[in-house]
Amino acid sequence: MASFRTGTAALLLGLCCLGTLASPLTLTARGIRHASAQDIEALAPFTQFARAAYCPKHKLHGWNCGEACAAIPDFKPTLVDGDGNLVQDYFVGFWPEKLAVVVTHQGTDPTKMFALMTDLNIVKGPLQSALFPGVPSNVRVHYGFQLEHAKTAKQIKEEVLKLMETHNVSEIYTVGHSLGGALALLDGLFLTLQIPYASIKTVIYGAPRVGNEAFARFIDQMVPDLTRVNNQRGKNTVIVDRELAYQWPLDPIPVLPPRWPLGFKHPEGELHLTGSGSAVYCDGEDNDLDVACQDRTVHEPIILTGNLFDHVKWFHQYGGF
Repeated sequence: MASFRTGTAALLLGLCCLGTLASPLTLTARGIRHASAQDIEALAPFTQFARAAYCPKHKLHGWNCGEACAAIPDFKPTLVDGDGNLVQDYFVGFWPEKLAVVVTHQGTDPTKMFALMTDLNIVKGPLQSALFPGVPSNVRVHYGFQLEHAKTAKQIKEEVLKLMETHNVSEIYTVGHSLGGALALLDGLFLTLQIPYASIKTVIYGAPRVGNEAFARFIDQMVPDLTRVNNQRGKNTVIVDRELAYQWPLDPIPVLPPRWPLGFKHPEGELHLTGSGSAVYCDGEDNDLDVACQDRTVHEPIILTGNLFDHVKWFHQYGGF
């Protein structure tokens, strides 16, 4: 897996002060199950797609971006666009091995001012009905993320439909890391609503929260095949129940923007990495009771102990960029 050169330092600095005061931690294990080696290995190709989104566009056009592209040699990109600033880089293509169309977005480039402004535009608002028909009226989504998504939604939909028709397939994968993960989550919902006969699978890595509780519930309903991978790294391990570990510092981005006072919430589908080659599935949305899951291990009240290096480097244990 990869060492990402993305960053969201401005997002962290802008939001870390909004965490709640610390409440007593209840270190209990509830609602988790350990992922098998096969489960983790099955994510490897999606990780490579997320890595590839950070490659220069001229290399993506020829699918010649080093290890990430070499790991999925039969993939054929057909649309590569964006500038990494006003429009996040993204690509769409066909994956013959899985008979699927793949849509992947790049995460934040910390050297690009407009990309950082996208992260910081944290006011929530309703989704555009033209893009998301039938969304409940109480759904609210991060304006920066939804405005960024809207810039490429039409082009992505057209390319996806063309590839589905050309190859006679109905499977679509949406993938991304960090800001790219937020966009991939919105793509998962957008394509589900726009192409209801398609089968959508969404895999996102180190993604921030995207919307309110109503949004999370709607994602649970409409995009049930969602894997939301988070990282756990750090020192000062406390062993709980002989198996689980409470660790810090950790990747802080998945607990931003904060639940309180801004009202953001993750959907279900968390797979939390707990070590090299090990992970646990976490029940519920923003599982804040289980010590092996993201909200408890990073925990909003101790957000300042989070480590952005664990966000940008968090696939390192599985192989370098």
